[in-house]
Amino acid sequence: MGLLDGRTAVITGAARGIGFAIAQRFVREGARVVLGDLDGDASETAVTELGGTETARAQPCDVTRPADIDALLRAATDLTGSVDVMVNNAGVTRDATMRTMTEEQFDQVVDVHLKGCWNGTRQAAAIMREQRSGAVVNVSSLSGKVGMAGQTNYSAAKAGIVGLSKAAAKEMAHHGVRVNAIQPGLIATPMTTAMPEHVWEGKMHEIPMQRAGEPGEVASVALFLASDLSSYMTGTVLEVTGGRFM
Repeated sequence: MGLLDGRTAVITGAARGIGFAIAQRFVREGARVVLGDLDGDASETAVTELGGTETARAQPCDVTRPADIDALLRAATDLTGSVDVMVNNAGVTRDATMRTMTEEQFDQVVDVHLKGCWNGTRQAAAIMREQRSGAVVNVSSLSGKVGMAGQTNYSAAKAGIVGLSKAAAKEMAHHGVRVNAIQPGLIATPMTTAMPEHVWEGKMHEIPMQRAGEPGEVASVALFLASDLSSYMTGTVLEVTGGRFM
C-alpha cells in the first residue's frame, strides 16, 4: 500500500520543477493528482508522464484568482469527491535590488506567492473542514527565513507564507485539518541552474552538505507532511537546505 492510497491531491505550479516532482512522488504513493498551472501545454505533458488521466488531471490556474482556485478544487472533487491534500507551490521571481525594483514587480511576486497561497489554503480548508480531514502543505523558502539581497519581494512573500501557515494551522486543527510548510534552500531546477556560475558557487560555499538539493528531496518532505506519517504535526516549518543558514 502507498502512503496516499485513495487520496486526491491538488498541486499548484505543478507542470515542472518542484511541483512536478511532488506530483510524481504522490502518484507513486497511490494518490490521484490535479495539476494547477498557467502553462497548459506543459501541464498536459506532465499528465502524460504521470500515467495519463486515470491518475492525473490538468486544470489551468492563476492562483491569484479565487475563481481559478475554485475551478481547480472542483476538478478534484469531480474526480474523486474529496480534496485530501493541497500543496500551494506556485511561484514566480522578479529579482531586483530594492532601489531598482518596480512596484509592479513587488506586487506580482507577493500576489502569486502570498495571496496565491492564502487563496489555496483558505479554499481547500473550507472543503477539508467539511470532511473533517485534510493536509495543506505550503511551499515557503529559505529566503523567507534569512532574507536575500535582491529579493525584498520574494523574501517578504515567503516569510508571509510561514505566518499564514501557522495562523491557519491554529484555526483548522480542531476541524481535523493540518497545515504545515516547507522551506527549500538551493534546489537544482532549471530556474536556479541558469544563474551565473559565480553566483552558484557563492551559494554552494554556504551549504555544509556542499551540494544543491534535488526536487525529489523536497517532494519526499511534502509526502511526509501530506501523509499520516506526520499525523501529530501542524504549524511546523521544515527546512530542506543541506544545512544552509541553520
